[in-house]
Amino acid sequence: MAIITLGGNQIETSGNLPYVGTKAPNFELVSLDLSTKTMEDFKGSYLILNIFPSVNTRVCSASVRTFNKDAASLNNTKVLCISRDLPFAQKEFCAAEGIENVIMLSDFKTGAFGKTYGLTITTGIFDALHSRCIIVIDNKGTIIYTEQVPEIGQEPNYEAALKAIKNEA
Repeated sequence: MAIITLGGNQIETSGNLPYVGTKAPNFELVSLDLSTKTMEDFKGSYLILNIFPSVNTRVCSASVRTFNKDAASLNNTKVLCISRDLPFAQKEFCAAEGIENVIMLSDFKTGAFGKTYGLTITTGIFDALHSRCIIVIDNKGTIIYTEQVPEIGQEPNYEAALKAIKNEA
């Protein structure tokens, strides 16, 4: 379990992020067209998993916009923005913001992704949502970088995540 904060108040997650150097666990997430996506759908690409509580908050939406801008310049890399928001809300956000370079995915059905990756919030007012994390996976499916943001209201370290890709590619 990880201890993080929300507005300075301590909250807990369901576990710890997978370790760097391990194989990324498989997942089933729902895309904007309501189809199911798994790790297999992204095989051979570098992945940046931008994980957050809800796209309808200031910091979460800022992370999507930042990665949308940066993703356009990355070779063989896909940015997956993952939350428990309904795909309809994610699609509406992308349309309103002109988001075209990232892939929005939802864990709304079961929350299994959050549990498997150890990042589901288990206490406090965001109970059952995802904590703010970045996980970078290489083109062979191995985790090469992780960040559990210590305060939900903080933005992730974009540069470190991008550097992990650039150092590998």
